[in-house]
Amino acid sequence: MASATVRNVPLLDDDTIPFGEEDEMRDPSTAAQKYTHPYVTFFHLFFRGASIIIYMFCGWFSDSFITSFVFVVLFLSADFWTVKNISGRLLVGLRWWNYVDDDGKSHWVFESKNSRINKHEQRIFWLGLILCPLFWGLFFLLALFGLKFKWLLLVMIAIALNAANLYGYIKCNYGAGKDLNSAATDFVKTQFFKNAVDMMTKPSGAPPPTNVRPTGVV
Repeated sequence: MASATVRNVPLLDDDTIPFGEEDEMRDPSTAAQKYTHPYVTFFHLFFRGASIIIYMFCGWFSDSFITSFVFVVLFLSADFWTVKNISGRLLVGLRWWNYVDDDGKSHWVFESKNSRINKHEQRIFWLGLILCPLFWGLFFLLALFGLKFKWLLLVMIAIALNAANLYGYIKCNYGAGKDLNSAATDFVKTQFFKNAVDMMTKPSGAPPPTNVRPTGVV
C-alpha cells in the first residue's frame, strides 16, 4: 500500500513514542487479551456516542440552545482529537497530520505501519468511524426539512469534524495517491478475492485455528 511519509520532519513535542514503535512498549502479558487497548477503544466510542446522544435528548434536560450547542461541540472536539491523535494510531496503526515547511507551504502526510493489529479493535474503530457520520447525515436532513436552521449549523460542524477523520484514515489505509472511488473499488475486490480463496482452501469441517496472529494494516 502506498503511503506518504516524511522522514526529515520532526514529530510534535508531545509525541513521546515514535510512530510504529507502540508494540515494543506494550506489556507482553496483554498480547493474548481480546482487547489490547480497552480504554482507548472505550473512549473512541464514548465521545462519538455522547455527542449524538446529547444532540438527540438535550431538549429533555435544557431548553437553552446555547448550553446544548456548547456541550455537543465540546464532545465533538474531544472526539476529533482522540480519534486523530490516539485511537487511530493505537487501534489500526494509522496516522494523518499536517505540517508547514520553512517556505510557509502546508503539507498533508498520511502514514501507515505494518504491525500486529487487534482485529476486534480494528473492527470497532472502523464501525465507529463510518457509522457516526451517517447519523449526523440523517440529522442534517431532519434539521434541513424541519427548517431548524440553528441546529443545522451544529450538525454541519459535526459532519465536518467526523468527515475530516474519516477521509484522513481512508487515505492512510488505502493509499495517499488514490481517490476515494478507486480505494473503495480496490477494497471490494480484495475482500471478494480473499473470501473466495478462503472458501476454496479451508478444509470442510476443520476446527477453527487456536492461535491466529492478527494481521497488520496493508
